[in-house]
Formats: sequence, C-alpha cells, structure tokens
Amino acid sequence: MPSNLIEISDQLTHLTLAPAIGGSLVNWTARATGQPLLRHNDQQALNIGLPGKLGCYPLAPWSNRIAKEGFDNPDGWLVLTPNSATDPFPIHGSAWQQAWQVVSQTANEVVLEVRCETPFTYRAEQRIGLNNGELSIELRVTHLAEKAAWHGLGLHPYFPRRPDTRLQASAAQVWLSDTTKLPTGLAPVPPEWDFQLLKALPEGLVDNGFCQWDGHCRIEQPELGYALECQASGADYFLLYCPPGLGFFCIEPVSHPVNAHHLPGKPGLKLLEQGQSTHLDFTLKYIPTVGGGLLPPTF
Repeated sequence: MPSNLIEISDQLTHLTLAPAIGGSLVNWTARATGQPLLRHNDQQALNIGLPGKLGCYPLAPWSNRIAKEGFDNPDGWLVLTPNSATDPFPIHGSAWQQAWQVVSQTANEVVLEVRCETPFTYRAEQRIGLNNGELSIELRVTHLAEKAAWHGLGLHPYFPRRPDTRLQASAAQVWLSDTTKLPTGLAPVPPEWDFQLLKALPEGLVDNGFCQWDGHCRIEQPELGYALECQASGADYFLLYCPPGLGFFCIEPVSHPVNAHHLPGKPGLKLLEQGQSTHLDFTLKYIPTVGGGLLPPTF
C-alpha cells in the first residue's frame, strides 16, 4: 500500500483513504470477495492526484457550480475565480483541493481535518467509520472568519455502474439546466428520472439536482452481488450524474441546489457567524446477496 494512503476495516468491508488528495476515499471493498462498493481505483488513478478520479470526496463550503464570479455575503460581494481546468465556473468549494490531516485513527475509524483560507477561513472535518458493513461519513464545517458567510455542503461518491444497476431515490421535483449546467427552473420529475421505485439508470445523460428528498436511497447491483442502503441527513437535495458509456454513476447528497447562492432565498445554504458550524452525514450499508436474492431493505 502506498505510504500516502491509510486504511480501516470492519468485519465485512475494507476502506482506503488518501487524505492528501482532498480528503478522498479511494476504494471501499467487500472483504470476502474484494468486490468494489465504490468505483474501483488503481495506482494510475492515484497518480493523477485528483479527487474526481477516486471514490468519494467532500464538498465544502459549497457544492457544484456558482455563477456570476462570486456571491453576496452580508459584508459585500465575495469574488470567486474558476478553480478547475474542466469547468468555467467555481465548483465544489475549496476543501477538495487541499491536503487533509489525520487527527486520529483506530482500526475502524479515522478523523480528517483541513483548515482553508479560501474563499474565507473555515475548518472542515470528516469522521469516517466502518461498523458491520456500514460506512459512515460525518462532514462538518466551522466558520472561522470574523465576518459571516454562506456555507453549503455535499459529498461526491462514485458508484460502479452495470447494465442491471438499479436505483431508488424519491424526489418531488428536479432542476432543469441549460448548456452551462446551471439550473433554469424547477419541474416535475419526468418518468424516465422517477426513482420512487427501483429502476434502471437512464441511457442518456443526467446531470441534474433533485429536491424534496427524504435522504434515503437504495442501489442494487445484481451482477455484483450486493445492495447499498444509504441515508443522508443535512441534505434535502441530491445530484444525479449518469454519464453515458462510462462504468460509474454518482448520486450526491447535498445541502443545497446548484447555484443556490443566486436563487431566491438561497435555499439550503446557512449563514454562519464566526465559530458556528453546520454538518452533513451519510451512511452506506453493504448488503450482500443471500440465496440468490437480496436482503430486504433495512429502512
């Protein structure tokens, strides 16, 4: 194992992390079979050094894109600049571009922390644990700057995609978007994107935010022999990214819609004073195939 990785495990699963690459999770696997539960990553992916090539990474102090080169805070306009070579907008905050430090580690839990000075001073912490096949991620940010600022959070996991992969995640509405991937308005969820009941992923591109979510989703992988029961708190929205022809998809629990800083009421964002915090939690329960079928949902 490369020296820049750390690992934890429980009775059923094993997790490797790369704190120096944006506090990212690298691989989460079933111990009995070696089956990847997040998108599998090899040394080549690690060598690229980008969280978006790994298994999961934290989004703070906002998720996804922000338009207009900044946003209003109580003390005035905060200027932002694009921070990714592949996107014209500032995207996913700044924590993912920093090296995180290990605060503590046991056999089945690790606490990571980073202090960021851009776009304002804040501290982010991830408490990541394994317990009987359940991966838990607790993401917390604390505002450290003297002047208040708007905060949002998210997690960006990548999951294996096979022809028979199925998803359940109930949402009332979806944000439609334009060619810049910024939202243009809310609409009823179309039938092909309606995952109230388990169904296969769409063949075409989906890169949209869904709202009025209860935080629960289920991912079934019949070919791979398992399901994941997932539950988020502090996240009333999820982003679904299904790129055609690639072997992965993303369902991202987030506290706010894309470009919330410029939507009426700044939905899902929190204005934090110095010393105040906000958090988002996500659990993913590994359920192996039993007797040719899957164990029933636990939620």
